Amino acid sequence: MSKRIGIYPGTFDPITLGHADILRRGSKLVDWLIVGVTTNPSKNPMFDTAERLAMVEREVATLGLGNVEVVSFNALLMKFAKMQGASVIVRGLRAVADFEYEYQMAGMNQQIDDDIETVFLMADVSLQPIASRLVKEIALYGGDISPFVSTQVRDDVVARVDEIGRKGDY
Repeated sequence: MSKRIGIYPGTFDPITLGHADILRRGSKLVDWLIVGVTTNPSKNPMFDTAERLAMVEREVATLGLGNVEVVSFNALLMKFAKMQGASVIVRGLRAVADFEYEYQMAGMNQQIDDDIETVFLMADVSLQPIASRLVKEIALYGGDISPFVSTQVRDDVVARVDEIGRKGDY
C-alpha cells in the first residue's frame, strides 16, 4: 500500500498561527505532508524564498511533526504535486471570500489533474481573522503582532521592519 502524500502550498510570508493550525491538522489526514513554499507574482513578499523556507522549517520543527517536509517550489501547483507523488492538496479557509477563490482554484486544478483532490480545512474560529498580509501591515505601522504569529516569527518580522523602516505616524 502506497503512502498518501499531501501538499500544503502557500507563500507563508510570514507563516502565521493560522497556517500552523492548518499544517498541524492537515498532517493528520495524510501519511506525509509536504509544505510547498512558493512565490506569488501578485504579492509583494517581505521575506525572500530562502527566508520563508527557513521560517516554515523552524515552525514545523517546533510543532514536532515527524511526517512533514518543507520544500520550496516555483512551478504550477499541480505539476509540483504530481512530481511529489501527491494525491491531496490541503487548503485552509478563513471566510467566504477565501472559499470563492479556493473553489475556483480547486476547479481549475481538477481540470489540470483530476487524480489529485483538494481538501479544505476551516481555520480554528480564534484564528480565522489572521492573514499574513494584515500581520505585515500591522507590523509596518508599529502594532503588536504577537497574537497572530509565534514568538520567533514575531522577532523575524520586527527585525525586518526595523531594516526597512516603519510607516505612518508613531
